[in-house]
Amino acid sequence: MRLRNFSLILLSLFVLQMSSRAQSQQQFSVLEATIVDMQAALEDGRVSSVGLVNQYLARISAFDRQGPVLNSIIRLNPRALEIAAELDRERAEQGSRGMLHGIPVLIKDNYNTTDLPTTGGSVALADFRPTANATQVNLLIEAGAIILGKTNLHEFAYGITSVSSMVGQTRNPYDPRRVPGGSSGGTAAAIAANFAAVGMGSDTCGSIRIPSAFNNLAGLRPSKGLGSIFGIMPLSHTQDVAGPLARGVHDLAIVLDVISGFDPNDGATAIVQNRQIESFEAGLGAATLDGLRIGKLSAYFERANNEVREIIEDRMEQMQQLGVEFVDVDIPELPDMLSNSGLIGYEFREDLNDYLNVFGAGEIDELAEIVNAALHHQAVTAALSRSASNEFEQEAYQTAYANRQVLRDAIEATMDSLDLDAMIYPPIGEQPVFTGESQPGNNCSISANSGLPAMSIPAGFSALGLPVGMELLGGFLTDVTLVSIAYQIEQALPWRQLPPTTPALVEGMPPPVVIASAQLNQAGIELTAEISYDQSTSLLSYRLTNASSLLDQVYAVNLAIRTESGAVDNPVIVHTLMGPGWEDASGELYTEPEVRSAVQQGRASLRIFASGLPLEGITLPLRFSQ
Repeated sequence: MRLRNFSLILLSLFVLQMSSRAQSQQQFSVLEATIVDMQAALEDGRVSSVGLVNQYLARISAFDRQGPVLNSIIRLNPRALEIAAELDRERAEQGSRGMLHGIPVLIKDNYNTTDLPTTGGSVALADFRPTANATQVNLLIEAGAIILGKTNLHEFAYGITSVSSMVGQTRNPYDPRRVPGGSSGGTAAAIAANFAAVGMGSDTCGSIRIPSAFNNLAGLRPSKGLGSIFGIMPLSHTQDVAGPLARGVHDLAIVLDVISGFDPNDGATAIVQNRQIESFEAGLGAATLDGLRIGKLSAYFERANNEVREIIEDRMEQMQQLGVEFVDVDIPELPDMLSNSGLIGYEFREDLNDYLNVFGAGEIDELAEIVNAALHHQAVTAALSRSASNEFEQEAYQTAYANRQVLRDAIEATMDSLDLDAMIYPPIGEQPVFTGESQPGNNCSISANSGLPAMSIPAGFSALGLPVGMELLGGFLTDVTLVSIAYQIEQALPWRQLPPTTPALVEGMPPPVVIASAQLNQAGIELTAEISYDQSTSLLSYRLTNASSLLDQVYAVNLAIRTESGAVDNPVIVHTLMGPGWEDASGELYTEPEVRSAVQQGRASLRIFASGLPLEGITLPLRFSQ
């Protein structure tokens, strides 16, 4: 009898323990969680790697093909949950491999994966399975990372708006009407939206830094040769580098420690073969803002959009208060040096052809076949056709190649003469354009053509709620110092914000659409209104009906908002929904930050102006509910 009671007690304790464990796992959320947060939760049992994967898959399901339709993922890994379970068992039996053990990661679909197709965003390679993984993919897997899936990119990485023939246009989670930057735009949008812990990108001329700037992320273009590009579909082997994009600099450092180092398959990494690479994570606290000297690249500020320039300069003023000294910098003949040192046009065709043959693309042997069969999106037609048909000019190529060293020497000489720790400028001088438009403002070449490291970090948000980044350029192989400086800036001036269209899930689902109704029956005016708001699209939909005996008695019906302080007696008109004499009106409005917050905080209303009503009209508050 006693034995039976003891067994029942043990069973009860086990059930309580499992119930408590399940409850604690439900309480841990991946939303804006760092790798450090996840590892702590994994170690103390508040979450499993299977739980992390399931949470990220739920967010992808909610927001990538629904809601804002970010369109950031080309393929998910069908074995992700299986791999997560294996890593959970390994953790329990043998302990953790390190900071990436059991952490879900997304990778750009130009990184070779033998178990998933590698497409470069092109239907030409829709089912291409390379014969070897990219070196960086192997390093991530060895560190215990879970490859959750592969992200969209500007096709063949040849552009900065992220549109491909595989899945089309990726959208910016801060405003789905706009581009996410590129070419690593799928990775950037996905990481900003919390679809994985971190994401991998590549950068030939801005493809990590521009998407970082447009998606409120941190991204490093490392010194050329710091890490391997073996097995990454090339755009220009001389300019190509690869690395992570992250919501925070600490996460970035953790991944950089894993992927940096010598690879016999990539000759450019010989520069670190006999060099002790410092730890990025250990070096995060090495820099201090007080006493830093940073050069302000004046020409890049002068040609930037006014708002972009002002946001970065405001941040610089705050940094000055923390002890940073800024020095105006002008590098003589910089535009000419930049225009004479780019190699993409020379290298892309032969690099891609070699890649296709080395990794066994099968039916597709060369770029010309892709162009001739139109196996690509219209957005890259001009670039691919030009590369496929141009005659290679050896002398011009050698000159451009030599000019890269001239450029690097000029930059580093300027930095040395002024005793600069880094230089600062906008990674892109314009805000993200609407999808389908050409994106101006790119400042990618100074780092890409010189091989020097450059780091993009958040600087703030425009009045439209669009992220703005600022870029720091350092000397060759000063990457650890550059990341440390960025970390100190991030800690002192944090500017990370969750995109408005990808909020927390509610019981595994996107927030429900909320609805408000209003009606007015006064002085012969008879109006009804039904208004809905969808947070995951930031769209406000409305339908108004004017059933007044005399339609032209109604002059206007407006959406209005009260200020957050509530100091304004009459709410401010922000959108006109109905004009004089209209019988009905319907439509959709994209809500920008001021209106969005008013709707969510109960400060939105209708203001109606009509014959027989007071001059200031009638205000009908909008109370949204499910």
